[in-house]
Amino acid sequence: MKALLSTAPGGPETLELTETDAPSPGRGQLAVRVLACAINYPDVLIIEDKYQVKPPRPFAPGAEIAGEVVQTGEGVTGWSEGDRLIAVTGFGGLAERIVVDAQRAFRLPEGRDPVEGAALLMTYATTIHALVDRGELGEGQTLLVLGAAGGVGLAAVEIGKALGARVVAAVSTGDKAKAAREAGADETLIYPRAPFDKDQSKALSDEFKAAVGKGGADVIYDPVGGDYCEPALRSIGWEGRYLVVGFPAGIPRLPLNLTLLKSCDVRGVFWGGFVMRDPAANAAHVEQLMRWWEGGTITPRIDRTWPLAEGGEAIRWLAERKAVGKVVVTVGE
Repeated sequence: MKALLSTAPGGPETLELTETDAPSPGRGQLAVRVLACAINYPDVLIIEDKYQVKPPRPFAPGAEIAGEVVQTGEGVTGWSEGDRLIAVTGFGGLAERIVVDAQRAFRLPEGRDPVEGAALLMTYATTIHALVDRGELGEGQTLLVLGAAGGVGLAAVEIGKALGARVVAAVSTGDKAKAAREAGADETLIYPRAPFDKDQSKALSDEFKAAVGKGGADVIYDPVGGDYCEPALRSIGWEGRYLVVGFPAGIPRLPLNLTLLKSCDVRGVFWGGFVMRDPAANAAHVEQLMRWWEGGTITPRIDRTWPLAEGGEAIRWLAERKAVGKVVVTVGE
């Protein structure tokens, strides 16, 4: 089989398209023909050895796949050859075949596009866990979403609206603001590129405050970090919840006096840890996502697709923050 392998730490240019042996399923596993693999920010980090997971080389990046079962391992029930599925695997998705744990796979609904299916789990499941379990977002509350035109950002806009919230989407360009509005955002805000000096940080804080309104944001969803964190936190409402999702702009230094003044919470969102600790709750969230997907409440927005041989360019596109929505590598027919 063909696989796009990381053989040494580095950027997308270090990935090599290689012929390698197809894996066989062990007990409780499925061998899957990969149809599509979505790219996420951890893929940018994992090939540079900057992610918390460091697989032994050579390995294929790509943690989110849609595919078709080609073989079932010992002890597997409920799956048959030809069944289509989606799964989050950790890594290994940029290959023609992969082995996944049967218990961590979900059925791809009949007639659904595998490209959209590959783009569903990581962003939307992270976000429903964040907004429901960690953010306790309620109907009529105000949600501020940073990086609102990325994969998780657009998911937050859509799920926020599904939960009955007023959604303010913060983005970096006019095109991204348009995408956020198309996803259902009630209001958009275009912020400048970091880094910020003290005056620029205050100016952005004032913009956030004006956008969310006098009462402040009940929940702030932050998959960006960096210099955007403090200005956003200054716009939070009394007893608001600030959700820490990711750090593509850097890990911020948060002045904790702000949390005292607003009596607010800063809450981490580690979806992978949640899945390991409470798989039943995650499965219930995925069932809800499937209902929303079938009903048109949520729709993964695909920015661009690349073939397997050009998967490194998909990672580069995401790393350079050019994506509006998800980028996906197509592997099989």
